Amino acid sequence: MTKVLVINEPFVPDFCRTQRWAARTRGRVLRAPDWLAYATAVLEQAGVEVKLYDFPAMDWGKDKLRELIKNEQPEFVVLDATTPSIYSDIECAKIVKEESAGVKVIMVGPHVSSLPEDTLKISDGMVDMVVIGEYDYAVRDCVLKYPNLNEVQGICYRNGTEFIRTTPRGLIENLDALPFPAWKHLDLMKYFDGGKLYPYIDIISGRGCPNQCVFCLWPQVMHGTQYRLRSAKNVVDEIEYDIKLCPQVLKGGEFFFEDDTFTVKQSRAMEICDEILRRGLKIIFSVNGRVDSVNDEMFKLMKRAGCREILVGFESGDQGMLENMHKNTTLEQARKFMELTKKYGISVHGCFVIGLPGETHATAKKTIDFALSLGLHTAQFSGAVPFPGTRYYELAKEKGWLKAKSWADWLLQGEQAGVVEYENMTRKEIDCYVDSGLKKFYFRPQYMIRFLFETKSLPDFYRKLRGFWNYLRYLFASNK
Repeated sequence: MTKVLVINEPFVPDFCRTQRWAARTRGRVLRAPDWLAYATAVLEQAGVEVKLYDFPAMDWGKDKLRELIKNEQPEFVVLDATTPSIYSDIECAKIVKEESAGVKVIMVGPHVSSLPEDTLKISDGMVDMVVIGEYDYAVRDCVLKYPNLNEVQGICYRNGTEFIRTTPRGLIENLDALPFPAWKHLDLMKYFDGGKLYPYIDIISGRGCPNQCVFCLWPQVMHGTQYRLRSAKNVVDEIEYDIKLCPQVLKGGEFFFEDDTFTVKQSRAMEICDEILRRGLKIIFSVNGRVDSVNDEMFKLMKRAGCREILVGFESGDQGMLENMHKNTTLEQARKFMELTKKYGISVHGCFVIGLPGETHATAKKTIDFALSLGLHTAQFSGAVPFPGTRYYELAKEKGWLKAKSWADWLLQGEQAGVVEYENMTRKEIDCYVDSGLKKFYFRPQYMIRFLFETKSLPDFYRKLRGFWNYLRYLFASNK
């Protein structure tokens, strides 16, 4: 039987490649490799012998990768690739090739989806094929149909000196047909995010996003702008499946709906909540939302079903900046959104980005002040990063804003690095505003006291203490 290893490979410590902006975050977030877990489950469904390994979660390095490949001798290895880590990812592919004769390396992820030919070229034979976009079924087909790669849709491979792109593969329409993520290969207690209850488990109830934000990576590169939905029954079936695998999630933890915007189709969001209540599940969950997706009845029902928090991309406190990034929301909508969430006791995690086109010192300060004024439960500030495949990246190249000379420049000494610079704002200044926003938000005495007094359990205290310590580690490192 064909043996396949699916690997979330090592890079710098604390690097999280499975989030929207692959980076070593200031809060040292570590997410489970959900997309790889889907691909693993599809391979299992097809009867393929497959194992999923998450090296960052196990704190394993490249020596362990070499040892694993040498011992397992797989026929295929699937590696995830991001822009900041691409050179290291190719080095991992080289290790795989050195330790298993005849092994084929399949590379997936946003970087190779945007730059398939470039990836194959710089890999110099270490990567055999890359998958463009959603890869659940394409990985399976690469394994089952090899060496007839021309029969596999949605990939790019090298034939001598020629790079061949096969017929594009459409987005997966029937998401209910996918098996549940293969979490059984992972220890779900290894994953941590200071802004979420511990432990937390990702649920992806829909893919794609109909909105047009210029900087957002996944809709533009991986999952498209059509929001495709799973049925409420299928989603809640997965929740029950996950509870059996990780019962600790009921003891202070939560589920997190990783859809780009869970509340876009409000009727379906309410169907999921109704199904949770119908089955009598006593769970806590959080979702991604937008300030223009509000509904009094929906929020009331979400709270009854166990919704603790909504994560929202407010992005900026300046209306002109929101228009520049094609956010298609207003500051007034943001304030009305906050009023409604407070009415039903739903916490809000606010996301803000500094350094998009048109940013000035005045607009950056307005964003920080706006964040402080909203009454948020938690917040994150990020420096704008133009990833390949996004309109922001193309604009940054065209206008000469992109100062990075190599993909390695997307990280600086392990930390997320600014790679754009404007006439009126340097990369260093953008980073300073990001740090200033975080410090002003979290180091307010009244906030720190309230945050501690709202601690509800030992796991809650653990995640808060660990999250605070992770942020202090970043501050100490950045001030060296």
